[in-house]
Amino acid sequence: MKRLNNEIRIALVAIVGIIVLYSGLQFLKGLSLMSGSNVYYVSFDDISGLSASSPVYANGYRVGVVKHIDFDYSGSGDIVAMVDLDSEMRLPKGSIAQIESDMLGNIKMNLVLGDFKAGLYEQRDTIPGTMAKGMMDAAAQMLPQLQAMLPKLDSILVNVQALTGDPALTQSLHNVEAITTSLTTTTRELNTLMASLNAQAPATLDKAGELMDNANNLAAQLAAIDMAAMSAKLQVTFDNMAEVTAALNDNEGSVGLLLHDPQLYLNLTSTLNAADSLLIDLRQHPKRYVHFSLFGKK
Repeated sequence: MKRLNNEIRIALVAIVGIIVLYSGLQFLKGLSLMSGSNVYYVSFDDISGLSASSPVYANGYRVGVVKHIDFDYSGSGDIVAMVDLDSEMRLPKGSIAQIESDMLGNIKMNLVLGDFKAGLYEQRDTIPGTMAKGMMDAAAQMLPQLQAMLPKLDSILVNVQALTGDPALTQSLHNVEAITTSLTTTTRELNTLMASLNAQAPATLDKAGELMDNANNLAAQLAAIDMAAMSAKLQVTFDNMAEVTAALNDNEGSVGLLLHDPQLYLNLTSTLNAADSLLIDLRQHPKRYVHFSLFGKK
């Protein structure tokens, strides 16, 4: 009897160990121990490495796991995956399942949910499945464009090679180097000139200060002049000039008669002409006017 009890205990321990081992394996695979009633089927043309125990996501959140995958050997070639979702997860009509792969090659199923207003799929309904366009698909789409660009790139490389092999480019680079050297020299000379100007700036400022002092002194001297007395003297001078001008314009004065009487001018001219003729005759015939003798003769 005691031996029988030991055998029963050993059997119970073995059964519990098997259950724990199975549960652990299922847990590591991501499968639920309880076969829930929230089961759906997804039909694919190509599963691209999707396998049982692959995770199922909806909007980035894990909602279930792929429980089983069957291939249709009847001739259609479709692959149907059975997914086990959380008991509270419901799929609206219009939802699709996409197979995605990351950079490390891990495969997962992503549910793209439709509009809940369109109604819900019944459990064990089949929804369509597709392959998501990843980076490789995008690269494949860009491949024709890259192939079209290859001749242009080849032409550009040929032109660049011809340009780099042109002696004129080498000469231009030498010219650029010479220009850079010249600019460096010019900059150094400008720095020297600026240093000289900075050294001369105090003397220049002193001279400017002296000029300002002289200008201030001149302004002070001008301000010290009695402008009223000068104006009075100028007024007297202008009055005298006015009197002289009036005397010259007066026909009754001597100067006015001399300036305004034509007859007087003519008489003076005639007298001057006669005196001039007399002097000429005196030079030419002095004996007519002067009688001189050393012996008293007439």
